[in-house]
Amino acid sequence: MAGRPEGGIAVTRSLDRLIRPKSIAVFGGKEARRVIYQCDKMGFSGDIWPVHPREDEILGRKCYRSVADLPGAPDASFVGVNRELTIGIIRDLAARGAGGAVCYASGFREAVSELADGDDLQRALVEAAGDMPILGPNCYGFINMLDGALLWPDQHGMLRIEKGVAVLTQSSNIACNVSMQQRGLPLAYILTAGNQAQTGLADLACAVLEDPRVTAVGLHIEGFDSIASLERLGLRARELKKPVVTLKVGKSEQAQLATVSHTASLAGNDAVSSALLARLGIGRVETLPELLETLKLLHVAGPLSSHDISSMSCSGGEASLMADAGVKRKVVYRDLKPAQRQPLRETLGQMVTISNPLDYHTFVWGNRERQTAAFTTMMQGGYALNLVVLDFPRLDRCDAADWTTTCEALIDAARATGENAGIVASMGENLPEATAEMLVRNGVVPFYGIEEALAAADAAAGIGEAWSKPLAAPLLKAPTGEGEAITLTEHEAKRALATHGLPVPKGLTAETAEAAAQAAEALGFPVVLKGLGVAHKTEAGAVKLNLAGREAVLDAAKAMAGVASGFLVEKMVGKPAAELIVGAMRDPVAGPVLTIGAGGILVELLEDSAILTLPTDEKTIREAISGLKIARLLNGYRGAPKGDIDALVAAVASAASYVVSNASIIEELDVNPIMVLPAGDGVVAADALIRLRKQS
Repeated sequence: MAGRPEGGIAVTRSLDRLIRPKSIAVFGGKEARRVIYQCDKMGFSGDIWPVHPREDEILGRKCYRSVADLPGAPDASFVGVNRELTIGIIRDLAARGAGGAVCYASGFREAVSELADGDDLQRALVEAAGDMPILGPNCYGFINMLDGALLWPDQHGMLRIEKGVAVLTQSSNIACNVSMQQRGLPLAYILTAGNQAQTGLADLACAVLEDPRVTAVGLHIEGFDSIASLERLGLRARELKKPVVTLKVGKSEQAQLATVSHTASLAGNDAVSSALLARLGIGRVETLPELLETLKLLHVAGPLSSHDISSMSCSGGEASLMADAGVKRKVVYRDLKPAQRQPLRETLGQMVTISNPLDYHTFVWGNRERQTAAFTTMMQGGYALNLVVLDFPRLDRCDAADWTTTCEALIDAARATGENAGIVASMGENLPEATAEMLVRNGVVPFYGIEEALAAADAAAGIGEAWSKPLAAPLLKAPTGEGEAITLTEHEAKRALATHGLPVPKGLTAETAEAAAQAAEALGFPVVLKGLGVAHKTEAGAVKLNLAGREAVLDAAKAMAGVASGFLVEKMVGKPAAELIVGAMRDPVAGPVLTIGAGGILVELLEDSAILTLPTDEKTIREAISGLKIARLLNGYRGAPKGDIDALVAAVASAASYVVSNASIIEELDVNPIMVLPAGDGVVAADALIRLRKQS
């Protein structure tokens, strides 16, 4: 995986001196000068020691010739020299007892396709650092606006603050872009990790969480550096009540599997990433603006208690935009409580439709007292977040006094009720930065964009939901078997799963057509005949249903003899209420994960599935099933019989038990379909495939 710390081991060395330094050493020319300039500009009060082989002073400060000449061991160092010199300086700093360093140079592992020695140099760099933390190589470093400490060789758009959020990324250019935001988001830290040769983003995030002045952390991340670090981050965030949200991009390493199951097509790495983050109580968003808006919400309000929100605007068009944007989200515009309706009617008048989203018209426009009364009543509905849509006019051409009045009314209502509130500009350019900063200071969230506001509400509610549950068990950690992967026959797979409690049909195997007919007579008709040794039986014509007599079995067996190595005869299962798939595959990062979804012929057609990281429990399984589209069938769609959901939950738990017990050797599990019979009649695993990687 690109950017994984050397050896994939979680880094536990302290980063405190590096990111909160009292002394800084800078090595190099142009970039080093910029670091000194930025620290001076932002009021860094500690010592700054330039190191240069020829210069006597830089920006009024005495230059030292080497690490050995420094007056002390620096807390943080910016090493802005070429890649070969970087390794020697890092070795000297580590020997001197320095607190850590930023490795600015490129030409390491990220350039291995152009530079054959890139891998070797990166390993040498990590070895030279030893126990001393390093960021990079190939990174800009970091900005600490709480202390004015900037190991940063470029411009930025940030100001000193007393508390705020931290944003971490592998990409220095993304970090620069984030620093220029004009959304009213108070940025305490921006940190880049570059190649993550030694220190990964999750470790950096753990370090900034410990700063009492940091309220939330956002990560722009291409790949998980260490599952152990990510687990530690999720746990510490929960303990400190400081939420973490990620913008996860790119793809994990692809498992090198000769895929033969439907499960692998459903359980893509991106879906596994979402399941992993949800398990750890870490939020996830899809775009950079969503990340910034979510951090703003988390900074002001923290995680939300539910997905219930209210929306208010003075336009029916804006109310419709809010309603439509919520369709693809988890947010719920819950109806008003009866006690809210009459007070709103008295405040807003007879012509206003009392609903959520609420179009309050313009009857109270510009009237702070009446707007405050309306907003206060709306906010007494127990919503997790209360939004007012408000696009400001251009300040260079228009008068925004009435818009400011609306903001003041919302601030008044939020203070009176103690509820969470936000202003939403439907177009981001229609909310002045100064107004956004004022709103944040007064405990109201300024949102730039409707989609971004609802994405933020979704993410914050997801974190709140995760934190409200008992702490999940540690992730299943299982080494991968190294032997050749083998595929069990369907009969072998079903027997293995049955030992863990999964219900399977009564069945017998046979080597010949005649033996298959005899087995069918022993089981009793009707039966199903399947050819053994065939991965996709339906496509190969190796499965025949509802065979009602001996001759039918003989004919079917002879027809499939050319593709099958033997036969499996099973008792025919009754008509199900629904068919589901339960499977598992080995993700290269998260290890074995479980998939639940619509099964049978609907697997790829509906793309209706959920991923569960392991270990899991019946409560989590039940919640996952209830979130599927096929849950409508299970609950008795249009008068059809309800499925046996309790039996389905138990069956999925049985499959999970098998996977956990065989975690070190399992490659794929595919139970498709599990036939869910009417309530009280149970479930039956009609087909099963298992691939195991035996230890060599």
